[in-house]
Amino acid sequence: MPGLMRAMARTAVVAGTATATANAVNRRQASKNVAAYDQAQQQYAEQQPQPQYAPEPQYAAPAPAPAPEDDVYTQLERLGALKAQGILTEEEFAAEKAKILG
Repeated sequence: MPGLMRAMARTAVVAGTATATANAVNRRQASKNVAAYDQAQQQYAEQQPQPQYAPEPQYAAPAPAPAPEDDVYTQLERLGALKAQGILTEEEFAAEKAKILG
């Protein structure tokens, strides 16, 4: 029986060593594959032509539209409506009215 156990132990050691060696070889090959893939990606990216874009034209902002020149009566009507709605006080109404009438 001791000979059988010794043979089994030897088989286990050989199998374990073979497995460890195979795993180490596989890891090393995987590392090489990753490095080769990264290098190929880098070379491919370097070979691709870089897009050439035309500079965007510089446009000036459009001038603001001139405010319509309301006549004095229209301005006073709007002012009176603001006062009637309670938006303007009597003092504010008088000050704005004086500006409009000059």
